Amino acid sequence: MEVFLRNLPDQFTENGLKRFLRPVLAPFGVNNFDCRKLVRRGCATLTVLEKEGGEAFLLIYGQSTSTSRPAKLTYLDRQIYCSQSRNGADVFLLAHLETKKKERMETQVIPEKNLQRVFQIQSLACGLWDYVGEDLIFVSHFRDCRRSTAKFGKQALTISSAVYIIEIPYFTVTSLTAGNNGSPSITLSLVGAPKMYGKYLNPEVEQSLALLNLRGISRKRPTWKRVTSVGTGHHEIASTCFVYQLELIDARDMQQILALKGAREVPSIVPWTTASVQPQTTLAKEKSELGEALTLQYANFPFGLKFQLQKLSQNGCLTPRRVVQLLPEVSKIMERIGGSNAADVVRKLIFQIPFPGPQTEAWELQLSRLVELMTKSEELIEKEGVYADEVQGQHEHIAMIYRATVTPTGTYLYGPEPEVTNRVLRKYSNFISYFMRVSFLEEDGESLRFESDVSNEEIYHSRFKGVLDGVIDVAGRRYEFLGFSHSSLRSQTCWFMAPFLSGGELLFSKLVIARLGDFLAIRCPAKCAARIGQAFTDTLSSVEIPQEAVRKINDVEAFGRVFSDGVGTISGELLERIWKKHRPGARLHPTLYQIRYAGAKGMISYNSKLVGESLCLRRSMIKFSGSDATAIEVCGAAYSPLPMYLNRQLIKILEDLGVPKETFHSLQEDALEHLKMMTSSATNAAIHLEDHSVGAAAQLPWLLRNLESLGLPFQANDFLRETVEMAALISLRELKYRSRILVENGVTLYGIMDETGYLEEGEIFCVTETAIEGRNVITGLVTITRSPALHPGDVQVVKAVNVPADSCLSELHNCVVFSQKGRRDLPSMLSGGDLDGDLYNVIYHDGLLPKKLFSPADYPRVPPQDIGRPVERRDMYEFFLKFMESDQLGRIATLHQVLADQALAGTADGSCLILADLHSTAVDFSKTGIPVDLSLLPKYSNCRPDFMAPGPHIKIEKGLRFEDVINKVDLPSDPSGVHEEGKSGYRYYESKKVLGTLYRAIDERGFFLNLQKKLLRHGQNIDQPVITKLWEYVSQETSLLEWRHYSDWAWDMKEMYEDNLKDTMHQYSVDPSRPLSELEVFIGHIVGRNGAQSKRQRELSKGVKEKFDRDVTFTIDNITGKRTGNRDDALARAVACLSVGIERGEKDALRSFQWVAGAACLKEILRLKGGVRLTRNESLTRVGRMPSLSETLNVQEKARPGRGDSQPYTTGLPSLLEAQIRTGA
Repeated sequence: MEVFLRNLPDQFTENGLKRFLRPVLAPFGVNNFDCRKLVRRGCATLTVLEKEGGEAFLLIYGQSTSTSRPAKLTYLDRQIYCSQSRNGADVFLLAHLETKKKERMETQVIPEKNLQRVFQIQSLACGLWDYVGEDLIFVSHFRDCRRSTAKFGKQALTISSAVYIIEIPYFTVTSLTAGNNGSPSITLSLVGAPKMYGKYLNPEVEQSLALLNLRGISRKRPTWKRVTSVGTGHHEIASTCFVYQLELIDARDMQQILALKGAREVPSIVPWTTASVQPQTTLAKEKSELGEALTLQYANFPFGLKFQLQKLSQNGCLTPRRVVQLLPEVSKIMERIGGSNAADVVRKLIFQIPFPGPQTEAWELQLSRLVELMTKSEELIEKEGVYADEVQGQHEHIAMIYRATVTPTGTYLYGPEPEVTNRVLRKYSNFISYFMRVSFLEEDGESLRFESDVSNEEIYHSRFKGVLDGVIDVAGRRYEFLGFSHSSLRSQTCWFMAPFLSGGELLFSKLVIARLGDFLAIRCPAKCAARIGQAFTDTLSSVEIPQEAVRKINDVEAFGRVFSDGVGTISGELLERIWKKHRPGARLHPTLYQIRYAGAKGMISYNSKLVGESLCLRRSMIKFSGSDATAIEVCGAAYSPLPMYLNRQLIKILEDLGVPKETFHSLQEDALEHLKMMTSSATNAAIHLEDHSVGAAAQLPWLLRNLESLGLPFQANDFLRETVEMAALISLRELKYRSRILVENGVTLYGIMDETGYLEEGEIFCVTETAIEGRNVITGLVTITRSPALHPGDVQVVKAVNVPADSCLSELHNCVVFSQKGRRDLPSMLSGGDLDGDLYNVIYHDGLLPKKLFSPADYPRVPPQDIGRPVERRDMYEFFLKFMESDQLGRIATLHQVLADQALAGTADGSCLILADLHSTAVDFSKTGIPVDLSLLPKYSNCRPDFMAPGPHIKIEKGLRFEDVINKVDLPSDPSGVHEEGKSGYRYYESKKVLGTLYRAIDERGFFLNLQKKLLRHGQNIDQPVITKLWEYVSQETSLLEWRHYSDWAWDMKEMYEDNLKDTMHQYSVDPSRPLSELEVFIGHIVGRNGAQSKRQRELSKGVKEKFDRDVTFTIDNITGKRTGNRDDALARAVACLSVGIERGEKDALRSFQWVAGAACLKEILRLKGGVRLTRNESLTRVGRMPSLSETLNVQEKARPGRGDSQPYTTGLPSLLEAQIRTGA
């Protein structure tokens, strides 16, 4: 029989539930039972083999939730309700229990390797979960009756037939059920569409591959191709139907499937019998009805509201029919609060509705419930609307942008989201909603992966090209391809736009491009796209200047080289204009900027000899003419020196140049020692957080210092401790999986040319300056390089010198100045660099000075493609497609890392030099249009050094912990097969080179667990929760203050803060059913599944941090009155916020608001008491630190860049501690 359990703690694991129930069931003679916890719903099923014992158990403990009597079964004061399940016991699970009973009697256990993993499938169906009354049903929108097999592999379920393969990674499975309703079947709920492959039956495939220059990729005819569906009718529903049902041929296999519980990597299989039905109408018809409703019946809806409604359907959150049913209610909401606010209500609904399935009750998706959720959202919408307006008002370089992601199966809508503007968006600032950022990615949000025996031709040339050549239709507004920037090309993202009327004129993409400048003379699609892309570059601000201030000057050339490639100069008077507009409150203003101006791009540096308003642009900076733009657009600025980090490519080259292994190990040990020191005091933890820009906007480092001064250890609070733990883990993983090691005697700076001619060949002038640490001119022999470095000659040694005090160069800071003398410019020797904004690494660490040097590479310039006519829109999007398909930059770099480790000569080996050459060609591909000839790739095996192996999966769930199972699905597909069944996997060996020894020197799990233990130990000596003690302190200090009249306001502020936080958790998660954790958002870092982050996760992390910083700053400014100017009641508002923050809410309540409010409280108390303002160094002196850390911190304070804009800290101490400090106690 089956018993249904409700109201279980979320922390209950299945094993924990069994341990709890075993002594309860034993008196009833129940010894053979199984528990299946349902996903995140506080519910579980208990299947009992001994029916009589189960019935006796229910006679005593059986009870429904509708009764008013307390439950008889409790755990930790939690009432657990038990009732007989409506579904009854699954016969196959009972058979499984019978088998396990026999095994125990025979003392034999089936080893995991003997578990059956391959099963014969009668048919495959794809559809949706739905409900009839309270019963869950599967609605099949597609069925394929061709026989296939299902294999439960180590990382994925693979469904294989004679003509197709479906690969379902386990991490995409939200529920897996097995049942028997007429026929035995298993049903999987996924977070998105799976990867699908079709048998390659095209006889002309080799000719096609030759035309695409892909013959060198596979070296053999592929037998499989990526496809968008597996049968007729599947393509129309594959992008929104994420439930797959597999009907078994042999009913006896059900017992073996349930036995897969012994395979720890397989998702939990829940016995669940559901009916399978056919739909009343097709999804295509429902979609058409929704489109008609939005364009006709509800044409008065503003576009933003229509976008959100179509997104509900198109992203698979609700069926089109359900969205149509919502429209009358949405119309009423719009009448009450306006169209833009109603759009925000619908946007939030996407994050509020649960995924249908076994874990969700029918009422949670009923129309009345959806209306209830929307109605509740109205209360905060008005305030959040004000917030969104203020974000754009305070940050003129931010605009709310709509986005779309095109995958092999569908097009998904997102946003609007805050993004940095560009020239085009500023020019048409009243028509922002007509522009859309479109990304072309894999189903999991990463770039489409290369697989050696698989062709992606159908995805690129049918699916992706169809979108680029067509339109994206959103509620009747038709977006078409517009263009892309150089950086967005690398991330496979471009701009689309819809036509709009401006000044009585209809503007469409061709006209918008034509008005950016004159591109008719450019005959290379790649170069033309790059020039147009200058207008799409993200720029932080724009400063209008008079046209007469601009003049062209000649480049400095010698021996066929351009020494001034990409760099110009600016006068002091014009520079001051930029200072007033771009970060006017900075304590130290830059003397060089990376800019865009009309058709020019590059760096400009201050030249004190220029008088009046003068901007000198070199001819190498001017890329096209005909632009009417008259503003300097700032892309980047040298406010402070950037830190210098080693990476794996640079470490390998330095090793090959004779740098001893011990030097690298010493630097890594120093970095590990810094991490260990985090646990010793709040000061050390705060310093680490500051150095890595963690929690600054939320005032976290300041808060940790001041809690310690109050005698409150942050280690005793779970949230604060976990925040520090996660910051340490991020740094630890960067060390182990990327070898990202800080070099304190090193800086990263923009490069410019010596305009005075003072520097000789082989000399540089390198100067740094911050408002706190002052000016530092680096002198002596230094190592200089630029990333990415693959050729051993990409690292050189030069002489750093000072310049005369009356030199123009002496007025510059935070830059490296290169000589204009010699036979070859130094930047071009360093990975082919120039001066249009490249960053250079200057290392003045004696131990990292190479013992030998190699001649720099000198690759011939690849002539750009010439199509013999002006470039058209079609040419540009075809190049965009070609680049996506042919870009092999990452693959070449990875192979270089492998071969450099395997070759005796390292990076100087012939194979590595070939790869360095190919890498240079791949870098230039975006400008020349000439892809890499992959037939030139050196031969390689699937053996890799151990430092490239994936790491353990970190799970963030009420704390951080390592999972034993390594999820390798994140990695690029193996070169040995199309799907898991055919993969043999990479073979990892122990590398004897320095990267291998560095990797093995870090015991990630041991180091982190030890750090956790130390943090816990520091937090044990406290008798009450930290937040309680903080509230007692605040209450005592504010005992005469009236603050309760702000309670309602504080609740609104808390709800708005947490609403924005949840929004970010969902918005930046690749899996919609698995939002980011609060910790990830608070810290601004998405944790990689296996070791280091993926490129996509690094990009998303930037967006997470920027959005959260804006949100928390807005919250703090409201509390303190900075936004409104009402500072008088700041403390009362802060106390009210802390009061509501410490009130216990739901079990999964967010935890950070109380600490944001707590920091605000302490700061306001100190402000009113005239608190002592301490700099970072002074705070270290007053609160003390471990003697063993003193020397390290002193060096760090002198050498660490990035302190120019740091603010002083306020430290408030209780009276007794203040007395101790004054007396030196």
